[in-house]
Amino acid sequence: MSEVELRHLATMAAIDDEGSFGRAAARLGYTQSTVSQHIAVLERVVGGTVFDRPGGPKPVRLTPLGSVVLSHGRDLLDRSQAMTVAVERFKAGDGRIDIGTFQSVSNVLLPLVIRQLREEHPGCDIRLSEDESDSPPVDKVDLMFHDSRLEGGDIEHLKLLDDPYVLVAPRGAFPAGPVQLSSLHRAPMVAWPPTCDQPRVEQMFAHNDVQPQIVFRAAGNEAVLAMVRSGLGSAVLPRLVLGSAAVDPALSIHELRPAPPQREIYLLWRAGRTQSPLTKRAIEIAAIVAAKSAELGDAEPR
Repeated sequence: MSEVELRHLATMAAIDDEGSFGRAAARLGYTQSTVSQHIAVLERVVGGTVFDRPGGPKPVRLTPLGSVVLSHGRDLLDRSQAMTVAVERFKAGDGRIDIGTFQSVSNVLLPLVIRQLREEHPGCDIRLSEDESDSPPVDKVDLMFHDSRLEGGDIEHLKLLDDPYVLVAPRGAFPAGPVQLSSLHRAPMVAWPPTCDQPRVEQMFAHNDVQPQIVFRAAGNEAVLAMVRSGLGSAVLPRLVLGSAAVDPALSIHELRPAPPQREIYLLWRAGRTQSPLTKRAIEIAAIVAAKSAELGDAEPR
């Protein structure tokens, strides 16, 4: 059966639909002899006659063997058509994309990326997974947002933006303008658990002989900000974490002096992997969204 071609089955289906070899040839744009050749090849492969040919004006009819062949043949033709449509949609940017992310990107950047993707490709299938580990599973997704560049030749990267650390404080806790790190010595502070970026923040404090008093730790950004709003303490967070909290009247945002090293946001993907059009477009949109976010951050009052 490996010699049966889809064009032979398509010819057989056209003959069954039209009732004659001549009308099938006209529908398919073939000569009648080509149609006859297709059926001859098909009958040789399946080992029997697939059409009864009564002659004259009477329509041709499927033989019992022909009915079996065409029943499966139409399934194959339908699947082939479905595959053709799926490939065309894939090339046009539809299909599936798996994206890895982490909390602040999920809250601020990624919704804008997804909205743009879905506006351009309403039929696309977007799957998200959140990972806060230092070694995210880049090989299990098409794209991975991460807060550092991973070394190794098997991972490609695109730097999206620098994300500066700022002091988030209850309104009135500090005078307007930049705040000296030394002012935070023994000051009450709300912080993340000592994972991900937090060790870098605490190393920065230690390097400057500053020892804040950590009064609460929470993994959730909203929980940290809620405690700052309550007056429990201040927090040192990357600006991207703030989102709408950057204009919250209960909070004040301050640059730090000296300025801590900035967090860097990257988009990662497995090197050598052929990217779908949807993945390529997601990278372009992420770069645009990140650039706009950086511009807004630069424009915000301190």
